[in-house]
Amino acid sequence: MKPIYTKIIASIVLLLIFSNSFAQNIEGVITNNQNIPLEGANVVIKGTTLSSTANAIGKFSIDSQERFPLILIIQHVGYTSKEIIINKVSSTPLEIILGEENQLIEVVVSSRRRIEKVQNVPIAISVITGKQAEQTGAFNVNRIKELVPSVQLYSSNPRNTGINIRSLGSPFGLTNDGIDPGVGFYVDGVYYARPAATTLDFIDVEQIEVLRGPQGSLFGKNTTSGAFNITTRKPSFTSGADFELSYGNYAFLQAKASITGALSKKIAGRISFSGTQRDGLIDNVATGRTTNTLNNQGIRGQLLYTPTENTNITLAADITTQRPDGYAQVVAGVAPTKRAAYRQFNQIIADLNYSLPSLNAFDRKIDHDTPWRSGQDLGGVSLTIDTKIGTGTLTATTAWRFWNWDPSNDRDFTGLQVLAKSQNPTRHTQITQEIRYAGQLTSKLSGVAGVFFIDQTSKTNGTEESGNAQWRFAQSTTSSLWKTPGLFEGYGIKTDARIRSSSAAVFGQLDWAITDRLHVLPGLRYNFDKKDADYSRKTYGGLQTTDPALLALKKLVYSDQAFTSNTDNTDFSGNLTVSFKASDKINAYATYAKSYKPVGVNVAGLPTNSAGQPLLDLAVIKPEKVDHYEIGVKTSPFKNSILNLTFFNTDIKDFQTNVQAAELGVNRGYLANADKVRVRGAELDASFVINNHLTINGAATYTDGKYIKFTNAPLPLEETGASVAFKDVSGTDLPGASKWAGSLGGELSDNAKFFGNSGKIFIAVDSYARSEFSSSPSASKYLIVPGYAIFNARLGFRASQGLSVHFWGRNLLNKDYYEQLLPAGGNTGQYAGVIGDQRTYGITLKYSL
Repeated sequence: MKPIYTKIIASIVLLLIFSNSFAQNIEGVITNNQNIPLEGANVVIKGTTLSSTANAIGKFSIDSQERFPLILIIQHVGYTSKEIIINKVSSTPLEIILGEENQLIEVVVSSRRRIEKVQNVPIAISVITGKQAEQTGAFNVNRIKELVPSVQLYSSNPRNTGINIRSLGSPFGLTNDGIDPGVGFYVDGVYYARPAATTLDFIDVEQIEVLRGPQGSLFGKNTTSGAFNITTRKPSFTSGADFELSYGNYAFLQAKASITGALSKKIAGRISFSGTQRDGLIDNVATGRTTNTLNNQGIRGQLLYTPTENTNITLAADITTQRPDGYAQVVAGVAPTKRAAYRQFNQIIADLNYSLPSLNAFDRKIDHDTPWRSGQDLGGVSLTIDTKIGTGTLTATTAWRFWNWDPSNDRDFTGLQVLAKSQNPTRHTQITQEIRYAGQLTSKLSGVAGVFFIDQTSKTNGTEESGNAQWRFAQSTTSSLWKTPGLFEGYGIKTDARIRSSSAAVFGQLDWAITDRLHVLPGLRYNFDKKDADYSRKTYGGLQTTDPALLALKKLVYSDQAFTSNTDNTDFSGNLTVSFKASDKINAYATYAKSYKPVGVNVAGLPTNSAGQPLLDLAVIKPEKVDHYEIGVKTSPFKNSILNLTFFNTDIKDFQTNVQAAELGVNRGYLANADKVRVRGAELDASFVINNHLTINGAATYTDGKYIKFTNAPLPLEETGASVAFKDVSGTDLPGASKWAGSLGGELSDNAKFFGNSGKIFIAVDSYARSEFSSSPSASKYLIVPGYAIFNARLGFRASQGLSVHFWGRNLLNKDYYEQLLPAGGNTGQYAGVIGDQRTYGITLKYSL
């Protein structure tokens, strides 16, 4: 943990640098009736996006960039919200007292580019605050899905990560750089193009907003199924610092630090760090070491410059590294295929005098002989300018980001040298520019309009190489030539795949207040997309021979392949929402959206025909066409309660799906279009404050996702070797779609003191469950992930200032469950599982200054 300690020490030094405050802003202290500071109280300048958060001693500072008089809204969980009119900046800090009342916080969001209460927004949104994420141990998106059951994340390694909302967004299975994700991922307004970003730790997060359904008229990059809108904590002109340290079993160690303060009268800074390490959860009996470790470190720095009262300029930079020994998968079972008996997995390994280290995946034992490596670096720089013009705000965000991927995989999932190497290092860079204006246009008309541009390049230089057992796994005839010594050993392919993708868009949405209660919200988007791809692979190695029969056998395993594809596409899309606020407690809305996902290109190899030539008609994939309908109602049926219900139906024509090919040379699967799919369902979100001590929250979703028409689907694993190459799977379930998923949690708390600090002692329990789902593009009875439920809990003391401590446990019942099942390269029958973590537990200490 030396790098973590080093950065924490550096952070403490920076705290001393930031110790003086020179700001001339609106300042104040927020306390309750007992004069206890209310750390985390939210302060917002009404009608703007300007906000601040009270520190451990209740102090806040907020830029006075609005014309006076202005209104401050002060909110805190468990206290009555208050509005205060400010006529001028005073030299004396405000003293604000909130009356204690255990009530739900009126959560505010900025998804529509203005600060507003989430219950007033006619969009299905789930909001997770940074504190809630920290307290529940949700330090990345994979754990956020346990709090928002409409979210699904599947990851066999960071590159092969897909994030879906309502079972839509990314093709289930292996990632192909040639298509765009359908779920937008934004951090402080910057779009992250690579789904690998979702596997890394959050750094100093203020709030996570999960928007469900198409959002193309609000965000720069088009999103067909939803968006993550993440905001980090901003620099403050008031000095402050937070330090957090967690320790758990399997040598889990996580350290976080954040320091902020003024550098001058107009410049404030913030630096934040997060580091996570943990020993492996799977034993490799071949190496004698555990694998699937955690080793993540990230740092984020921000500078805020306020040249005038109407302008904010924020420069941010971040870098996150991941160096685990891991993402290994364990053989979960063997499916008999339709190939000849000598080509069945069990017969193959018997002929090679090999046996698996365990027939039970949850023994968590592997004997992989190729190292698992999932190194990645993700980072970038952004410049955001917010300036008030008229009654609105003009925002310009310019960003450059990169992603470096350095992998090594054992795609046969055994201790045999079938694939001695399987690695496709990639470097991805992107430049984005977004300019938008949001504000009140007239007394009854407000809205947002903007332009967006992204240019991204992805370069992959991959290697896949056979080992000494490849001949037996690849053997497709009874010819004795397969046994030729050294024929396949060291035989492989070198791949050079490149794609450049550019996209430009104009988008906007209006909010027309016909009456105070009835609003009509039309949105429109025009998009241009262009993609240029080059794919080339060359064979090398193996037995050097001129024998045509031996060369023919080698070509059955790997062959040279090269192709280029160039395509562009334009599209109009839009949405129409009608919102009606029947009363202060009921807000109903209905939405129709016409959306799309851009054209795709294959850059991972194509399957070949009987003559060994690539099927070039699969090089370009049609864009998805989306028709989406949604109705919802947001209610507060009684005091301190929220009960929201949403019904949705999404029809997609030319659905982009990923196919895992039986050919080894198709390294990460290839893309194809399913004629039509449909996803429909319902969502329920609820929160209740029962009394001053007990709160309960829950969410549930029902999803029915089906292929309406898909006649050229890949064969299921057990049908590999059939006389046909494709299968009609119309009417079957979409992969990754559970019928039911839900979360339920509650907290019991009471006022207490700990080492002289005032705060609350609490016990909390959270649970997450989902029903079974298909883990294959074409439903296979062997690749059905059984449903499961997990339970997490925490017990401790939460201080309003100073020291907080709590004990935590995850998967308390030690449930064995799979997160994903996937076939081995070559589809010889064995399939592996991505296994959920077993029971973990530990302690977290936090200190706020």
